[in-house]
Amino acid sequence: MAERSLAVVILAAGQGTRMKSSLPKVLHRIGGRSLIAHVLDTAAGLHPDRVVAVVRHERERVSGAILDHAPDTVIVDQDAVPGTGRAVEQALEALPADFDGSVVVLSGDVPLIDSATLDRLVRGHLEGARAMTLLSAIFENPTGLGRILRDGSGSVTGIVEEKDADEAQRRITEINGGIYVFARRALEQALSQIGTDNAQGEKYLTDAATRILAAGGAVEAVATDDPWLIAGVNDRAQLSDAGRELNRRIVRAHQRAGVTIQDPATTWIDADVAIEADAEILSGTFLHGATSIAAGAKIGPDTTLTDCEVGEGAEIRRSEATLAVIAPRATVGPFSYIRPGTELGEAGKIGAFVETKNAKIGDGSKVPHLSYVGDATIGVDTNIGAGTIFANYDGVRKHQVVVGDAVRIGSKNVLIAPVTIEDGVYTAAGTVVRKNVPSGALALNVAPQRNIEGWVAENRPGTNTAHAAEKSGDK
Repeated sequence: MAERSLAVVILAAGQGTRMKSSLPKVLHRIGGRSLIAHVLDTAAGLHPDRVVAVVRHERERVSGAILDHAPDTVIVDQDAVPGTGRAVEQALEALPADFDGSVVVLSGDVPLIDSATLDRLVRGHLEGARAMTLLSAIFENPTGLGRILRDGSGSVTGIVEEKDADEAQRRITEINGGIYVFARRALEQALSQIGTDNAQGEKYLTDAATRILAAGGAVEAVATDDPWLIAGVNDRAQLSDAGRELNRRIVRAHQRAGVTIQDPATTWIDADVAIEADAEILSGTFLHGATSIAAGAKIGPDTTLTDCEVGEGAEIRRSEATLAVIAPRATVGPFSYIRPGTELGEAGKIGAFVETKNAKIGDGSKVPHLSYVGDATIGVDTNIGAGTIFANYDGVRKHQVVVGDAVRIGSKNVLIAPVTIEDGVYTAAGTVVRKNVPSGALALNVAPQRNIEGWVAENRPGTNTAHAAEKSGDK
């Protein structure tokens, strides 16, 4: 096999009008990444010498997103000459003059093509000493797609776009997948001979096939039995279809790696999520970003995690968390709202209807229910009573509350920051903690209860309450 030297060209210049969106088509997202990011990652999997992206529409936004994701990508601006052939021609000009290898051409709106398929395509291209190899597929309904032309012996004789096809050619079911491998020199020579005399007035890359064949080069179309690999995204319906198929593949891969996923139809997992074997994902769960879930963890049902780290054996149910760390054997939920900066220690608990933010909660500590914990550090083996509020904001700045080890905060407390509650403290129910509490103390500020006899009759005469009080007094 010839020496493998590769460049990848990604076509991302189109406007994508059918998306009907202010966002450029290639920046729409599936599986937690933009369409173009999926293609860039696939290209990187080939370990090419260079990646070139051709842009035009919304140039700054598209090129910025490309460089944020893959900083070494070379950006090329397509000029006013329309067509994929012209885009590739300009991309070739960005390659070193002495680069004499193979050029892989991909589309920025075809997100499900994978590196393994491309690697096989490149190997076949090199082993067959071809000038052009393309990926094709058999479609029962090929309407709108370019067709592969073959002679009686099955050899490729060209590619025809549907708008330029005659009736017999439109009945062909082998379609062009729009993914190519070229020998650079053969491609350059072919592109120099291609014009725009066609139904769309564009310089077609597909016309390179007939030019290469005329020059004596070998051309082959390799059919895939997986049409999703070449599926382009042109509108919101196709975006949804591609996203659903990508998710199906991601879910299936995790299942085969030992993850229990109760209901794949209601489980959505982004491409960058990591899940260890023997984790369990229940129905209605969404795992986004760089979330990682350790072995034995149980997530769901009805849970959304974004960029979270979940430890071994932890459980999170009916809750939402973002940029949080949940340690091994900790529990969260139901109905918890875990905001960025939350760190729950080993065997800790964040219970029902609790909101946390920038809170470090120590090993074995619990916030069981109906509380807000923000900008706080809580030690180990501490319990925060029901209805407790960490009052951290003075209207201008956020302040810290520090709670020590083995503290027992009573129900319906308000801890007004900045304040420190040292180790081994109790606070009474209903306490407002405004100043530091020393170790071993009981904090309370409950005023003596007063009962004002006859207040209802005097101040609320004629009400149901007054009638009830009157009846009670008559007994």
